[in-house]
Amino acid sequence: MLRRTALLNEFEARLRAEPVDIALNRRIVAALFEQARAHGIFPLKDPLDGIDVDIRLARAFHVRPAPR
Repeated sequence: MLRRTALLNEFEARLRAEPVDIALNRRIVAALFEQARAHGIFPLKDPLDGIDVDIRLARAFHVRPAPR
């Protein structure tokens, strides 16, 4: 867990002050997608491959609050 430091507070303040550039974000996502396609990652050969690991991790990370 990150501890609240002056550096982290300054980073968050600068992050909130900058406007979000949606067009830039879309270009980044498109470039990452094209790079994944170039490496043969997309389209997935078997979309359900590894689903058992995902389910096991989801169950492990699903933390329920303590009963009151």
